[in-house]
Amino acid sequence: MSSDSALTPTPATSPAPATKHPLLWVPSGYFTMALTYNMLTAAAVVMFSNLGMNNAEAAAYASALGLAYTVKPFFAAFLEMYKTKKFFVLLCQIILGVGFIGVALVMNLPNYITLMLLFFWVLSFIGSSQDITTDGVYVTSLDAKSQALYCGWQSLSWNLGKLAMMSVMVVLSGVLHEHYFKLDPHVSGPEWIKSWQIVFALLGVLMLIMAAWHWRVMPDGARAENTPRNPKEAISTLMDAFITFFQKQGIWMMIGFALLFRISFGFLNAPSMLFMKDTVDNGGLALTNQEFGIIYGTFGLVALLIGSLIGGAYVAKKGLQKALFPLCLCVNIPNVTFLLMAIYQPESHLLISAGVIIEQFFFGIGSVGFMIYLMQQLAPGKYATTHYAFGTALMGLCMMLTGMVSGVLQQSMGYIGYFVFVMAATIPSFLICWFAPFPHKHD
Repeated sequence: MSSDSALTPTPATSPAPATKHPLLWVPSGYFTMALTYNMLTAAAVVMFSNLGMNNAEAAAYASALGLAYTVKPFFAAFLEMYKTKKFFVLLCQIILGVGFIGVALVMNLPNYITLMLLFFWVLSFIGSSQDITTDGVYVTSLDAKSQALYCGWQSLSWNLGKLAMMSVMVVLSGVLHEHYFKLDPHVSGPEWIKSWQIVFALLGVLMLIMAAWHWRVMPDGARAENTPRNPKEAISTLMDAFITFFQKQGIWMMIGFALLFRISFGFLNAPSMLFMKDTVDNGGLALTNQEFGIIYGTFGLVALLIGSLIGGAYVAKKGLQKALFPLCLCVNIPNVTFLLMAIYQPESHLLISAGVIIEQFFFGIGSVGFMIYLMQQLAPGKYATTHYAFGTALMGLCMMLTGMVSGVLQQSMGYIGYFVFVMAATIPSFLICWFAPFPHKHD
């Protein structure tokens, strides 16, 4: 799951009676989802850099792990047909717990990089399956009023999971490396293995604890009204959803919107993190894991959350059609803060924090426009949830492909040249927002 999935439109279902209060399992369920996603697609960038990978490898490997989250709409229906949704949530969390502990163990082996990446690849598909089934429990165990009531808890908890991974766990790796193992935090290489082994072991234990907790408090979930009864029916339903998706008015421009609205962020995401960690001689800011975790994982995330709230209020006041282009400006223009930091390489943590806060705050404001556009313009129809998932999958595809090439491009251009390129990459976003169709009118 990404944080965006907390906003997925939900179909009418026959809710199963929930034997436990939703606050016992909704926050913990979405917190747990966020741990896996942010470990594999974000914190992994930092870890790969710590272990000595160059920027091209670190960005490509971490971005490629987003594939499972991109293609999950194509296998989601098959998870709905068997057992209960709770069964698959628990199974996924147990496998993830054992898997992360397994990663910690294989890091002792000589060829640990290959084995670790194999573990990650498998765990990414388990993590995306956890997303699907946790969302399924939420949708089918709560009626429409309760879904709206706990949506805020859902989104908040997912972001707290991101905070735990990008701030607490990344900072912990740095503290262990520097203060427990007494090693230089600015030197990359296999010396970082022990610190990250502890992080993975703790993460694995936490996943198992969450599985035990959800076994006690999570409802089973009910079958949605349109749940396929067998694989043939699932394939037939998916094909019908796929065909009707391309029959929508203005669909090709809407596909362009889904692919291009956040294209500059796709190019910026991994290199911006690597830039903050890289040495001054290489053009970076030479932050330790502790400094990075506090600035990016704490201050940046808080700014993102505040920006998202403001963006939502702005759209509610102006209406999406009037607000969309200003929101596009918010997503793209603040990327210039990284170009300025690359030019001047500030040593002041206050200035670095200000740059990250500005970029994340305005990205939070602008990204709301993307999700609301998918809900109001792309999703409506017979398969609203599936078509919304197709839209977020297209966005995920863009993030994955841009992320995979971003490290190679950055290494060839240098940080200053690359961040100039990122600013140029904002142009498609502006164009697609200007011409985005609005076939569904809203007051």
